[in-house]
Amino acid sequence: MIYKSYLLEKNIGLLKNKIVLFYGENLGLKDELKEKIKKKNKKVFISNLMQDDCIANKDNFISNIFNKSLFEEKKIYFINQANDKILDIIKEVNGKLEDQEIYLFSEVLEKKSKLRKFFESSKNNGVVPCYSDNEISLKNIIQIRLKEYTGLTPEIINIIFENCNFDRVRLNNEIDKIISCFIDKKIKREKLEFLLNLKTNEDFNILKDEVLNGDKVKTNSLLSETIFDPSKNIFYLNVINHRLIKLLEIYNYGEKVNYENAINMIKPPIFWKDKPIFSKQLKMWSASKVKKAMKMIFQLELKMKSNSFINQELLIKKLLLDIYLLANA
Repeated sequence: MIYKSYLLEKNIGLLKNKIVLFYGENLGLKDELKEKIKKKNKKVFISNLMQDDCIANKDNFISNIFNKSLFEEKKIYFINQANDKILDIIKEVNGKLEDQEIYLFSEVLEKKSKLRKFFESSKNNGVVPCYSDNEISLKNIIQIRLKEYTGLTPEIINIIFENCNFDRVRLNNEIDKIISCFIDKKIKREKLEFLLNLKTNEDFNILKDEVLNGDKVKTNSLLSETIFDPSKNIFYLNVINHRLIKLLEIYNYGEKVNYENAINMIKPPIFWKDKPIFSKQLKMWSASKVKKAMKMIFQLELKMKSNSFINQELLIKKLLLDIYLLANA
């Protein structure tokens, strides 16, 4: 049975299967669902295991599952970093569990994955795709967790959202910081910006906009002045990519209406002070150029993730120059 993750976020009790597979790139969502399972089973001891350990000690692992204990009425197993290699064990215990539950946690599984196919075609087991969050889902988390706070304006929500890099784990950490800091439940912008350390982010956003505007003088000046935080290199790529995605959405709307109206129609709405920037960039970019720039970002991200020894700051600066040249092409 395939479950919708957003329904399980609201009610983990919907899971009725003895064996469930959680897969996908959304680490934060998988961690949250794992915590919900723990809270639902507070009195149950949960074995938190790695797949390789289960496979290396297969006989002991299976024996442990089925051995009855006077002290444990129920057994729960979390198996992390699961992939196709665990499938033989799952098939061996499948349909035989009584007071035992097994939850598998995987990274991205392609459609051809044997493990994913097995669970998707199974009537007795559950599978939960955990795809990346989008802007709407992350802003909903902000609104829900901070609903009792005054000062939670759309602008404040945007500030918090833009600081999380589409990362639910980071977003929840930032919200935890806000909850700890604003004990009077009144959010103030200046204090929030200091808390989230936004100066570096603001500098990069200014640079990003001038690059997309195709402004040679400002781009060169800002490239030498902007301080790059090494821990945020992927974040910088996502900031640029997010703006390009927005431009592409406006182009899609613009097929039916003019671009100025499209800017006002897009959801979630563009903050009023950013609308002139969007208008300027729409004049510099076409849909084909946007797609080409997004491909450049994707290729660089793959390169950065596969080689930790390269000079990432230098590559990001080169990317910015390449995007500037593309804007003026």
